[in-house]
Amino acid sequence: MKSKSNSENYVEKIPVRNEEINWSVEDDGLVTLHMENKGIANKIAQKLLKKPKISHIHLDEMGSFIWLQIDGEKTIFDIGKPVEEHFGEKTLPLYERLSMFIRTLETNGFVYCKNAENPSD
Repeated sequence: MKSKSNSENYVEKIPVRNEEINWSVEDDGLVTLHMENKGIANKIAQKLLKKPKISHIHLDEMGSFIWLQIDGEKTIFDIGKPVEEHFGEKTLPLYERLSMFIRTLETNGFVYCKNAENPSD
């Protein structure tokens, strides 16, 4: 039996928003993530370099649309369908771009991904 590639497996993951990340939807429909900069290194940077206590990450139109699709139940594959319907050819190659965006959110701690087959993982 042929095994699935990593990207095929990844689109079967279910992204879940990190509940510790505050976010808002602006009047123009764009999402802003509000990330508190914690930890000793951030405290030092805040005092010495006047770095902000909270960073505001502004998502673009497509990123905002995707963020609003993340509900902890839809797989990345499921999220791709309305993204493609809404943005059309701008999304191509759809699942490669969508997977990369979700991985970026995951790397930065904005979401985590659980397995569709075993959601408790």
